[in-house]
Amino acid sequence: MTKKIQNPLLVVGTVAIDSVETPFGKRDECFGGSASYFSYSASFFTPVRLVAVVGNDFPKKYRAVLEERNINLDGLETNASGKTFRWKGRYNFDLNNAETLETHLNVLLDFSPEVGSNGKLDYLFLANFDPALQMKVLSQVARPRLKLVALDTMNFWIQNKLTELKAVIRHVDLVVLNDGEARELTGENNLIKAARKIRDMGPDIIVIKKGEHGVLLFFRDQFFALPAFPLESVFDPTGAGDTFAGGMMGYISRAKAITFETLKKAVAYGSIMASFTVEEFSLDRLRKLKSTEIEERIKEFRALTQF
Repeated sequence: MTKKIQNPLLVVGTVAIDSVETPFGKRDECFGGSASYFSYSASFFTPVRLVAVVGNDFPKKYRAVLEERNINLDGLETNASGKTFRWKGRYNFDLNNAETLETHLNVLLDFSPEVGSNGKLDYLFLANFDPALQMKVLSQVARPRLKLVALDTMNFWIQNKLTELKAVIRHVDLVVLNDGEARELTGENNLIKAARKIRDMGPDIIVIKKGEHGVLLFFRDQFFALPAFPLESVFDPTGAGDTFAGGMMGYISRAKAITFETLKKAVAYGSIMASFTVEEFSLDRLRKLKSTEIEERIKEFRALTQF
């Protein structure tokens, strides 16, 4: 039966099968993908609708993982003639940077996302994928009626599809990217200057992730900095940025208004969601996570960051 989701948060991105190696362990053929981490994280705050594509080899057990949460999977397309997107990567002791060993786009090569219609749409997150496809998604939604459109990207698109990426950025409200991507996109080494240049491209809200060093939030002429939540055990940083975005957007979508105060709390919740993800491989830690744990860690985070 189709789930009817009211006031949904829609994410368009990737659902993948990953193989990951870190200094603390190794996991082959595990569940991954930007839309997977994002939607699972966001579902702790709001219903989510997911649009992505998988191949004929996508395990039923991974689909069942998403079905555990309030995530509408009507938009999860199966391409019976191809294989699921795969990524293989390795982290050394600098867990902020992954070394990509293999990438197999597979069904993503022919993916043409169709948003369709299923209830009211207020919030849209364009996860990290081809800017041309991100623009196609934007062309399918009633942009003036959306409360907020956000976008993620990566250095590959900055280097290879900069014109298309800038065209998409002009049409969104929020851009989230890491510090290296912000510098590469703008040519500015200073992140405050980089954020101003991105703001001049169109969006009012810029979120710059700095990994273990925290996050920067820019909203019009206001600025907020937040450290990362301190952890003793970090096993796998894969998906941390997508989990952060899911927590942030999930919190924003359940808030009554998009204000600076709302956004500050949203990046805090995003940081906390990411802090859980990195404690285990794949989505394993999120699957065991309870809402009470989120609130307990938020209280601890607040105590650590006030003076």
